[in-house]
Amino acid sequence: MQREKLAQEIMVRIRNEKVKFVELQFMDIQGMVKTVSIPASHLSHAIEDGVLFDGSSIMGYATVDESDLRAYPDLSTFLIYPWSNADVKTGSLICDIYDSNGREFEGCPRYILKRTLERAEKEGYHFNVGPEFEFFLFRLDENGDPTNIPDDRGGYFDLMPLDRTEKVRKECTLDFEEMGFEVEASHHEVASGQHEIDLRYGDALKIADRILTLKHGIKTIARLNSLHATFMPKPITGVNGTGMHIHQSLFDGKRNNLFYDPDDENGISDTFRHYTGGVLKHAKETCGILASWVNSYKRLVPGYEAPVYVSWAYLNRSALARIPAGRGKGTRLEVRNPDPAGNPYLQFAVLLASGLDGLENRIDPGPPVDKDIFSMSVEEREANNIEPLPGNLGHALTYIEESDFMDKALGEHVKKHFLHVKRKEWNEYRQQVTDWEIKKYLAHL
Repeated sequence: MQREKLAQEIMVRIRNEKVKFVELQFMDIQGMVKTVSIPASHLSHAIEDGVLFDGSSIMGYATVDESDLRAYPDLSTFLIYPWSNADVKTGSLICDIYDSNGREFEGCPRYILKRTLERAEKEGYHFNVGPEFEFFLFRLDENGDPTNIPDDRGGYFDLMPLDRTEKVRKECTLDFEEMGFEVEASHHEVASGQHEIDLRYGDALKIADRILTLKHGIKTIARLNSLHATFMPKPITGVNGTGMHIHQSLFDGKRNNLFYDPDDENGISDTFRHYTGGVLKHAKETCGILASWVNSYKRLVPGYEAPVYVSWAYLNRSALARIPAGRGKGTRLEVRNPDPAGNPYLQFAVLLASGLDGLENRIDPGPPVDKDIFSMSVEEREANNIEPLPGNLGHALTYIEESDFMDKALGEHVKKHFLHVKRKEWNEYRQQVTDWEIKKYLAHL
C-alpha cells in the first residue's frame, strides 16, 4: 500500500513538473554510477516490473551464466535534477538489484550495506554518517578532454572571486539543497582546484544514495561550466590528495548518541571505545575497500595530512581515526583513509561491520596517540604499537583475501569479484614503466 501511494505521488510530480525522463541508477562494486534512462511515460512499468539488464556487463556483478538481473527502483529515492533543462527535464530513482529467482542480488553493494544496517538495528544501533566530500575541478583542453590543470590558484578556506570553480561549487550546493540534501558547508580545500562539500550526518543508506547523486551531479554541473570534476585521490604530484573523511556515530531508538557519556572526563562512552577498537583492529583488512584504487595509495603517504598509521586520537590529524571537537549529539568518530573514488555502500558497510565486531568482542582501542605520528621514529612507533596501513593496493588486497572477517562483511560474492577486478588492476599497474622510472634510471643504469 505504501509503495502504491509513493508511486502515485511520483507520477503526479512528474506530470506537474513536466519531467521527460527518469534515470534508474545503481553502482558497480568499484563505485561507478550506472544508469538506465527511460521516458517518464514508461516509469509505471519499471515500478511494477523493474528493468532487466545484463549483469555480466557490469563490473564485478555477475558472470555470463548468471547474468539476468533486474533493477527495481526504491521509490523513496525519487529526485528531480535541478540542472536538467525543460526540454529534457530529468528525474532519478536509485535501484535495488534482484536475481532471476526474485531474491535481492548478493553482489549488489546497496544490499551489502542494507544487510549490515539490519544487523546493527537488531542490536539496537542506528548508524549515522557524515562525509566530507572532496574533488578537483580541472580545465578541459582544446578538444574538450580533461587535463589535470587546476582552474584556480586558491588554498584552504580561501574566498575566491566568483570564477568558474567557485560558481560550480555554489551551483552544486544550491542544486543539492533544492533536492532536499542538507549541505552543512562548502569551501576551497588546500590544493589549487580542490574543493569540498560536506553533507549533514544522517542514516548511512540515505547518505550513500546521496553520494551516488553527488558523483553524478558534480561531474554534470562542472561540465556545464566547461570544467572537469574528478574524484581521483591523487591527480597531481606534490600536493594534497582528495579524501572523503567519514564521520560516524551510533544512536539508539530514542535518538540518544551512544558514543557520548557525560560522566566520562573526555565525554566518550565504552560504546565509542569498543567501536573504535573494532575499526582499528580491522583497519588493514578494510583499507582496500576504503581506498580501493592504485592511485589511492599515492594519497596515503606522509606529508599531506592523510593517514599512514593505525592509531586513534582526540584532535591529532596524523591519526587514522580521531574524535573531532564537540560532544553530546555531535560526539563522533572520524575515519580519514577513505576516498571519494570508492563505493560508499561498501565503505560504510565495512566500517560498521568493524565497529560492530568491536562492540561484540569489547575490543580495547588502546591509548590515544596525541603526538604527531609522522615525526616519530620507527622505535617510537613500535613502542606505542602503531602499525602502518597497507602501502599499496596489492598489499591491501592480500589483507582482504586472507580475512575471515571480510568474508562476512562483504559476503562471498562481493569479496570474490572485488578481488578479481582489483587484482587485474594491480597487475596491469605493475607492468607499467612510468615517466619517473625513465627519468630516474635510463641515463644511469
